[in-house]
Amino acid sequence: MNKVVFGLVLGGLLGIFDGLTSYFTPAVRAQLLGIVIGSTVKGIIAGVLIGWFARKVNSLAAGIAFGLGVGLLLAFAVARMQPGPDHYYFQIMLPGGIVGLIVGYATQKYQAASSPARA
Repeated sequence: MNKVVFGLVLGGLLGIFDGLTSYFTPAVRAQLLGIVIGSTVKGIIAGVLIGWFARKVNSLAAGIAFGLGVGLLLAFAVARMQPGPDHYYFQIMLPGGIVGLIVGYATQKYQAASSPARA
């Protein structure tokens, strides 16, 4: 599995947990399923972008910074799209940034399994 696929899988899995954190905001509990699906898609997009970056740049600090930036940027876009006066920036951007940070770290540390040598 290469770094892009690894980022996609990890981003998707962490996106599920990102969406589940919306349970702690009582005003949006009725929309939990839609939020989890949206957060999963957001995590997949972030994972692909971060995995692509990890393939091109081999720096742990740059990978973490890029992951955090992508996670926060996507979460900000989602928070900005919320209707009404309550955009829930903190509640959306905190877990989104954490997902990006973790995926950025993990994709930089991940070493793809090498193919066995052919005789």
